[in-house]
Amino acid sequence: METPEGKNITRRQFLKVGVAAVAATALATACGRKQPESSEAAALGEVPEGKMTYRTNAKGDRISLLGYGSMRLPIVNGGSARDGDGEIDIAAVKEQIAYAFAHGLNMIDTAPPYCKGRSEKVMGEVLADYPRSSYYLSTKLSNFTPDTWGLEASKAIYYNSLKSLRTEYLDFLLLHSCGMPGRDLEGHELSGMQVFERRFIENGLLDFLLEERAAGRIRNLGFSHHGDVEVFDRLLSEHDRYHWDVALIQHNYVDWKHAREINPRNTNSEYLYGELSKRGIPAFVMEPLLGGRLAQVNEFAMGQMKAREPQSSPASWAFRFAGNQPGILSVFSGMTYMEHLQDNLRTYSPHRPLSDDELAMLSDIATVFARFPEIPCTHCEYCMPCPYGLDIPEIFSHYNKSLREGNVVADTGSASYRRARRAFLVGYGRKVPGMRQADHCIHCGVCLSHCPQGIDIPSEMGRIGGFTEELKKQMI
Repeated sequence: METPEGKNITRRQFLKVGVAAVAATALATACGRKQPESSEAAALGEVPEGKMTYRTNAKGDRISLLGYGSMRLPIVNGGSARDGDGEIDIAAVKEQIAYAFAHGLNMIDTAPPYCKGRSEKVMGEVLADYPRSSYYLSTKLSNFTPDTWGLEASKAIYYNSLKSLRTEYLDFLLLHSCGMPGRDLEGHELSGMQVFERRFIENGLLDFLLEERAAGRIRNLGFSHHGDVEVFDRLLSEHDRYHWDVALIQHNYVDWKHAREINPRNTNSEYLYGELSKRGIPAFVMEPLLGGRLAQVNEFAMGQMKAREPQSSPASWAFRFAGNQPGILSVFSGMTYMEHLQDNLRTYSPHRPLSDDELAMLSDIATVFARFPEIPCTHCEYCMPCPYGLDIPEIFSHYNKSLREGNVVADTGSASYRRARRAFLVGYGRKVPGMRQADHCIHCGVCLSHCPQGIDIPSEMGRIGGFTEELKKQMI
């Protein structure tokens, strides 16, 4: 997101300053006047109570359209437990959950790997303060590595989730990341379908989970999808056998029609949602902000949005789209800061369906967005740790940020080249230590099978490393 002075502003800064201040800045700039300092105190207003939008599934569960995703729990001294190893700020999590519940949110989502393996235990501790019947809880069966594909090892993950979450039953259990390729214990490459078969079918695990659902310890059984669409189609083709209660899909206004343009391995959510809808299977949503990129949009998108609603954040537009289809049961969002939670609660209290004109605007923005050669990294960190010490997510983050800010310029004759070159190199050095930068990639390929987005990480490291070296050779 760009201020009139050209400085990048994050979603959090936008919300803390207040959209009225941002609108006043734009108006003052357009009229050639300096913005009054007092406008920085402008507030977004209170989050309405008793206005949350709910969706109801076939079993009668009345679920808040906003779900609290616990992949990005706050850590002490700032930041997210997805990005850092610091101590999770339990007090901040408790404050957020209390605020969320008070404003109608009742859906909590987690998974064993989230926050580097700490999320389930933290949420179990926090939720112990509330009656179990007052919220809905979702987690995942994350038997990713070949040593966990045996039935007993996979069941141990399930039982550990129940223990960590301090619950005797799960409202939702999802087979985690169906469609991802991988490797077996001998290092042989496996397709997404082969991995799915070994994780859930050949070992008898899915039969066990169906028994757990029949016994009531799993109230709703579903899956999350990444990667190979053939696995998605196969799961839906067997709906009459498994009776899926829900599916978690990546869905936002860019991925609706352009997912394959951004990443050929992904599938447009228009297709995913449409196939679920045909069978009456409700959907949970992940990545409503496309890894945060739709919360920090370019100048074109910001101008379009602010022309219609100067007070609304770019993220709120993305959330309105994510919840716009009637078959969306809940939209999961990792909300590190209270400002993010408040903004999302406000968007769904109540949800305002998008008009045809607004949908057309977002479609235009998505089309422009898809033309930018950003790397589709969502900063999930499944690729980490790199055995050679590269900070893969931060390298991608800096490169994408530089693209958005116009600091990736190939034409050395461009008037903006000197400024862009310096901004890229200085920012890169500050964000990623030299020994962890892209040029140290040896193309071992260990990261490839772990990336849900199917990014050719070694190739991208080579491209970024080469681009950086060319910048360093140029005279200032």
